[in-house]
Amino acid sequence: MTHAPDPLGAGGPSGITVPDLRLVDWKPRPRVSVPVTRVRRAAVPAVDVHNHLGRWLTQDWCTPDVDALLAMMDGAGIETVVNLDGLWGEELDANLDRYDRAHPGRFVTFCQVDWTLLARPGGEREIADQLRDSAARGARGVKVWKNVGLTVRGPDGELVLPDDPRVVGVLALAGELGLPALVHVADPRAFFDPLDEHNERFDELAGQPDWSFADRGRYPAFDDLIDAFERLLVATPGTRYIGAHVGCVAEDLDRVESLLRVAPNLVVDIAGRLGELGRQPRRFRRLVEAFPDRVLFGTDAYPLSVEQLEVHFRFLETDDESFDYAPGDEVPPQGRWQIAGAALPAHLLPGLYADNARRVLNI
Repeated sequence: MTHAPDPLGAGGPSGITVPDLRLVDWKPRPRVSVPVTRVRRAAVPAVDVHNHLGRWLTQDWCTPDVDALLAMMDGAGIETVVNLDGLWGEELDANLDRYDRAHPGRFVTFCQVDWTLLARPGGEREIADQLRDSAARGARGVKVWKNVGLTVRGPDGELVLPDDPRVVGVLALAGELGLPALVHVADPRAFFDPLDEHNERFDELAGQPDWSFADRGRYPAFDDLIDAFERLLVATPGTRYIGAHVGCVAEDLDRVESLLRVAPNLVVDIAGRLGELGRQPRRFRRLVEAFPDRVLFGTDAYPLSVEQLEVHFRFLETDDESFDYAPGDEVPPQGRWQIAGAALPAHLLPGLYADNARRVLNI
């Protein structure tokens, strides 16, 4: 069936001028009218198992005012925050002094290790000594970043993947020392896709092109990293793992379920992935229902804000539709879409918010 052209154009007066608008400048305002539920406080006391309070990612402390942070935590029902920025040596002590030792029970600081030491023969022994020293100083876990697999190289110049025997040895030691390992093994899948018109994270990557890992001559494929992570999990059954960012496969919760079934020593946090989980809230709810003791609350929001906490609570606890996952941002940072709430049943919230983290962290 054909339609006669509208003599007035697309609903407006004839002769209307269409602006020459670049996509990067387009900031649409949704016109859908939906209920808004404000959730100011978590339904039960919560543990944010994935955050940054130190100086690793910033010029100075991510949280300049610790008392203000504690007041915000109290108001929102956040019992404890895990700080992943301890690093090692004196920097670890500085974090422990500022947070854990000054405010017992409110903060749990993880160390890191200097994986670049693997560039020289025997470097894994130095890393092992570093890890033992960090445990003795009071680190409560170890954060493993994506440089393992993407940039760290051995003496032969080859990339060191997560299942490299040297990595396996260090993380087996973490288990022996009683340190859980929070592992960020890969960025979103789109970061490994070509930076072209089909990439759903084009806005983000165009602004930060060094975040793209699409060069197969330089970086492994996304699936190769996840497969190597799975082999690491299986090779170190005595180590407890927190898979950062929903195991780094938030776009494919079937794959996450597969990892959880293969590796009983793995739990996953939801940090930094509301933009992915909120596009599949019913599938996420089924994941939590299937693994009620294996999914942990985390935000990766630094500096932590009331707005970020409330959007997490809203996602987890309500069935609201079509809301921003990054309130206050004119253009959503991870993709031009909105999310919907997962409306988790009340009986699943204590485990997700805190009980699972307490078990893994021994707090």
